Amino acid sequence: MPHRAHSAVGARAPAKRPIRLLIVDDSAVARAVFTRMVGDRPEFEIAATVPSASAAMVFLASQRVDIILLDIEMPGQDGLSALPDLILASRGARVLIVSSSAEQGAEATIRALTLGAADTLAKPSAGTFGARFSDVLAQKLIRIGHAPDESASADRQREQSHSVTLRGLSDNRVACLAIGASTGGLHALSDLLRGLPASFGAPILITQHLPPSFMTIFAGQVQEMSGRATSVARPGVPLARGRVLVAPGEGHLCVELGGGMPRVRITNERVESGCLPSVDPMLASVAEVFGASGVGVVLSGMGRDGLRGAERMASVDADVFVQDRESSVVWGMPGAVAAAGLASAMLPPFQIADLLSRRDRVAA
Repeated sequence: MPHRAHSAVGARAPAKRPIRLLIVDDSAVARAVFTRMVGDRPEFEIAATVPSASAAMVFLASQRVDIILLDIEMPGQDGLSALPDLILASRGARVLIVSSSAEQGAEATIRALTLGAADTLAKPSAGTFGARFSDVLAQKLIRIGHAPDESASADRQREQSHSVTLRGLSDNRVACLAIGASTGGLHALSDLLRGLPASFGAPILITQHLPPSFMTIFAGQVQEMSGRATSVARPGVPLARGRVLVAPGEGHLCVELGGGMPRVRITNERVESGCLPSVDPMLASVAEVFGASGVGVVLSGMGRDGLRGAERMASVDADVFVQDRESSVVWGMPGAVAAAGLASAMLPPFQIADLLSRRDRVAA
């Protein structure tokens, strides 16, 4: 029977149903600790705890959950290998990796995010689980929230289409593609980059909200998924056809003209969103240097980073494409741009790639 928390007598019930959790960890101690940490909070309901990916697949064949807490290192099939199958079997659940392998800067963390995990959290060593970890875990689970309701998907899509006003599409050839993303963005970025043909030659700039220690590994993952030379951006580096540059974790990736050609400029000024790196300065600088031939893409992420930059791009008639609600883990960033009437298209990432490819062919 699911472990469900009950409010104190006389307390008001939560406005929404509890977030249903499936805990997948081979350690009985870890399963018990996670259950104790979040199971007594009214925001959550522990649907089940299981010791393996195969047991999780059996459970998901007949049950729906909102979030899967998944360990990486488990006997039999490890968490990373099982991740795509679990996402498919869950019919919309988000995955939070909670593992000692998810240390800051760990390659396993980037791999998990690229494969579709919504977020990651490093598991403390045995005996060091504390109140701070409990609070961080709960915050991440609340931020990820409920899985999409399949029965309401069509209604939401219609509501979304009617409530968003799109700008007209440009027919200019893409001179520079600038992509911004945060929570849930790595999987979306993978779909987008894999969908671009080798013939798409515009330089690509990426600002992904990650700490500095992740960036070198992240650049390697982007190179693998895109098949394009990729590196962490450094000041003064020229933009080149077919090359991908990712923002360093300690600065904003911007573009300026130097020696008659566009080059990287790294800044670290405070921005409205509070993000470092931020999508806003990148998009604004692309608008300034490339005008209507620049294209911005805003993928899944919390908050409103990218909105101010999208305003600058719209002011020079440059296109901004945003990820649609249904394919986004968090529709904060793309939703803010769409709600402001700044988006020229609102699509899943693979369809954004197709749109970019067709525009590149037509303009050739």
